[in-house]
Amino acid sequence: MDRLSALDWTAILLVIIGGLNWGLIGLFDFNLVAAIFGPMTTFSRIVYSLVGLSAIYLSFISTRLTLE
Repeated sequence: MDRLSALDWTAILLVIIGGLNWGLIGLFDFNLVAAIFGPMTTFSRIVYSLVGLSAIYLSFISTRLTLE
């Protein structure tokens, strides 16, 4: 099995953060990213964009992430 690169691990971490944030929004109506960085500030938009790009990246490499 190929080893995961730093980019792969970063994408995985960002998608997990995004998933946890959506879980908090759905269950408790609490947006952690907005609470930390402010609602729709430049930095929070960067975080949201990186999470989205990470999801796209992982969708393309997901076949490589399967266990053998």
